[in-house]
Amino acid sequence: MMLLEEIFKINKADNTEAFNLRIQRGLSWLKKANDLHNDLDLQYISLWVSLNAVYAQDAAPFEQGLQSFLQMLFQKDAEGKLERIVWEKFSQPVQALLNQNHLHQDFWDFQNKKMTLARCQAGLAQEKRDCREAMTRRDTGALLTLLFGRLKALHHQLVQGGVSYGSAMNRKYLQDSCNVLGALMPVIILLLLENAQAMDLGNPFYPSAQVC
Repeated sequence: MMLLEEIFKINKADNTEAFNLRIQRGLSWLKKANDLHNDLDLQYISLWVSLNAVYAQDAAPFEQGLQSFLQMLFQKDAEGKLERIVWEKFSQPVQALLNQNHLHQDFWDFQNKKMTLARCQAGLAQEKRDCREAMTRRDTGALLTLLFGRLKALHHQLVQGGVSYGSAMNRKYLQDSCNVLGALMPVIILLLLENAQAMDLGNPFYPSAQVC
């Protein structure tokens, strides 16, 4: 964390105000997340806010923007930092999250009678095939997209009150999610700092502004 802050300070003058604002916000929430290791619910929410701070360009989340952002990061990751996290250091929790049906939106759409059982099962089966194909090809970009789909579902579940605070029901995959996203976020911010010009996404939806 201190290394990221130092890199940010050293290169701050070379970057745009918008880029610096995104990094500053992302680092602040990442730092808070690191202080919350005994509170998984709030730690995960802080990690997701950190992610939103550095990439989001609209008030509403939309998957295509996140997917494009992840692909851009992966293309800039010449040293394979992201690859080492998902295939080596955290391969087991990544696999566990990808195998967790509770982190697939089709599962909840079926529970809420928005989808038939057959359609739900077909969606789950298709994603399992996508996961197997990504693993067979060792396609890090595709695996990241699938993984963040699961992480996003957990984020929605938490912030929309879909689970009680401290609930025992989601502890295992919440712990795995904190571990994985907690490892990815410093790398994401580092890749942004290393590729500031190419990865400058412009003003965030909520820029710095004086209160009227």
